[in-house]
Amino acid sequence: MEFALSIEQQQIREVARRLARDEIAPRARGIDERSEFDWELHRRLGDLGFLGMTASQAYGGGALDTLTWCIVVEEITKASSAVANGMTLTESMVHYLSALGTEEQKQKYIPPLARGESICSFCLTEPNAGSDAASVQTTAIEADDHYVLNGQKMFISGAELADFFVVVASIDRQQRSKGVRTFIVDRTTPGLVIGKKLELLGIRGFGTAPVYFEDCRVPRHAKLGGERGFQAVLHGLDGAGRLGAASMAVGTAQAAMDEALGYSLERKQFGKPIFDFQAIHHMLADMSIEIDAARLLIWRAAWLRDSGQPFTKASSQAKTFASDMCVRNVTNAMQILGGYSYSKEYSIERHFRDAKIHQIWDGTNQIQRMIIARHLKQEIA
Repeated sequence: MEFALSIEQQQIREVARRLARDEIAPRARGIDERSEFDWELHRRLGDLGFLGMTASQAYGGGALDTLTWCIVVEEITKASSAVANGMTLTESMVHYLSALGTEEQKQKYIPPLARGESICSFCLTEPNAGSDAASVQTTAIEADDHYVLNGQKMFISGAELADFFVVVASIDRQQRSKGVRTFIVDRTTPGLVIGKKLELLGIRGFGTAPVYFEDCRVPRHAKLGGERGFQAVLHGLDGAGRLGAASMAVGTAQAAMDEALGYSLERKQFGKPIFDFQAIHHMLADMSIEIDAARLLIWRAAWLRDSGQPFTKASSQAKTFASDMCVRNVTNAMQILGGYSYSKEYSIERHFRDAKIHQIWDGTNQIQRMIIARHLKQEIA
């Protein structure tokens, strides 16, 4: 494994870094306070080729590797988790469509996603189903040349903004995972109702809302992934979902550490910068070690995926370690800023609110540990 980034990867990272610093960071506080999505910035990501980065060029993607995508996600997140969330969701949905869609579905839906002109939301989580994806209660009953969807989805990122949805439903709940199927449902489909936008603690500005299906009729050709159903759901979560969450966690932790480091060099107590105290040295050193460790776990999982090797355990390890590390070290960074960390004058309080979700979405860390343990058992069997 080569640890040095290629010249192209370094150049792409620099473009992402400048975008984050010069265009996204100045708007990040406003996005958070107003809880409003910034379409201009999202389209800017599309213009630079940062949406659908791993998709085929035939559908408007960049045909780039997963590692390069993870690097860009980290850079964008340093400025705004809300903007980065638009990027990671789009990549996940492009991945779903690329892997599971028909040629007609790919031609219709992927190009506008890659250009930043539309958003697709993933409707999996329900009031009573999340980690146990096989227990979804939303039903899809076959009738003539269409399916009728009924049910409720909860905490759907981008629901308020989406032009279409990838919906997980069951054709027979008694079959559990064997009955799970996925469907593409356009926003204008009668019977699809978007609920009131949720006011969230963090990752604000991405239109998270519940979605209801009330005798929502979708054509038979709207099925995504054929009969693969549950495996299609796991396929999507395994890649862009977990590695995106992990990369966002590293970006958030890095931004918090950078702010704490800068503050420690300026803040003086007892006649010298607080950076000079050993306690601060140790906190910053530990942050640096853990951030680098998380980043390397992500890069390894991305490398495995790009080289066609099994990467499920590696992506779960990366997501779990990175998100736990993020919560821990954003909190430690706040300790260095002291009372100022509670002030909106500093972005660290926003990073604190953004950090926790990475331990929850794309499979809670408890679920990730179950996946990792299952693989450990298989490896010695």
